[in-house]
Amino acid sequence: MAQVTIPQSGLSPAARRKGYIAAIMIMAMSAVGPGFITQTATFTAKMGAAFAFAILASIIIDFVIQANIWRMVTITRMRAADIANAAIPGSGYLLAVLIIVGGLFFNIGNIAGAGLGLNALVDMDPKIGGAAAAIVAIIIFLSKRAGIAMDRVVLVAGAVKLALVLYACVVAAPPVGEALRQSIMPDHINFATITTIVGGTVGGYITYAGAHRLLDKGAVGPEHIAEANKAAITGILVTGVMRYILFLAVLGVVATGTVITFSGKDANPAGQAFLASCGPIGYRIFGAVFLASAMTSIIGAGYTSVTFVTAFKKDMTERHRNFATVGFILFSLLCFELMKTTPAAMLVFVGGLNGLVLPVGLSIFLFAAVACKKLMGGYHYPRWLLGLGVLVCLLTWYMAYKSVGPIFAFLGK
Repeated sequence: MAQVTIPQSGLSPAARRKGYIAAIMIMAMSAVGPGFITQTATFTAKMGAAFAFAILASIIIDFVIQANIWRMVTITRMRAADIANAAIPGSGYLLAVLIIVGGLFFNIGNIAGAGLGLNALVDMDPKIGGAAAAIVAIIIFLSKRAGIAMDRVVLVAGAVKLALVLYACVVAAPPVGEALRQSIMPDHINFATITTIVGGTVGGYITYAGAHRLLDKGAVGPEHIAEANKAAITGILVTGVMRYILFLAVLGVVATGTVITFSGKDANPAGQAFLASCGPIGYRIFGAVFLASAMTSIIGAGYTSVTFVTAFKKDMTERHRNFATVGFILFSLLCFELMKTTPAAMLVFVGGLNGLVLPVGLSIFLFAAVACKKLMGGYHYPRWLLGLGVLVCLLTWYMAYKSVGPIFAFLGK
């Protein structure tokens, strides 16, 4: 059983607290990336206030998934692929390949998002802007204190994004009361939107981003279950707040009767919403929000994808992982510069792929919680959490079924 050795002794409360904050931020900011922003603008334009129910449902589903994944990593002190291999021999390698491939395609989309953000912010050519963002991410991972630099950039970018979206929300003056009502009693429910949002916010590498950051920080072990669970809940709350504020900002525009187009090669629903609510400066704000989202997602996708490479090479040091992350980002950038596929089409494909990855990993983790007593070290897994996990797992398998169509459509082009 391959296990990651974490120096638990001497880990101060302050160090653990920093570890939890780092895990919360990388998970939360990865979950509110360029793809989610575009999806939110599109679905709000189509559904209006009724989309609030889909957001609330996605938050509840995300909590169940994250709570189970974070708990398993905390208990075992092992990476996700190692847990999978210990539960079902060979399954960890399959999971690692799915995460790495999905993370690569996701990162191509993230780099494209950064290019679009810089284009809206300073009129920079998207190809040049994407390259500039990738280079900044590479510099972070090449620094001597890459881990600290990564955590600080994610924290600052997340704060900037929250402040700008909150400003746009206040200016848009959305019908908050109606949104709250439809969060519980929607006029209509579109199940497809829920599956799309869940796949884009907790599918693929995003599921494991916070848990692996927690592991690398050393804030794990059965004795820290309560703290890790609190961190997981906090992370979902941060993500939820960001989702609702972004949704309200777009809803305020839609409620005025402004028509947002979301079809066509050059459609930019989120950019249109910010422009309509805040005027020309709003489009610049959109650029800054999109850039901040893309940067945190480039960092999160690169970091988390490479943590799965350790399934094949156990002796990788942190420095080796940083160099591998640089290579991962460079290859993503090369693909972005060479591929002719539009970012929108890429995000559809990645959403479908994430829909396939999510139930595979969750099923293995739930099996390990029930059947692998040695792996659990005598820990009694909460039945309520296990029961909720099984229900959500069944839902994610349905999501996977719905994702097969977009994947084959993309590959057939």
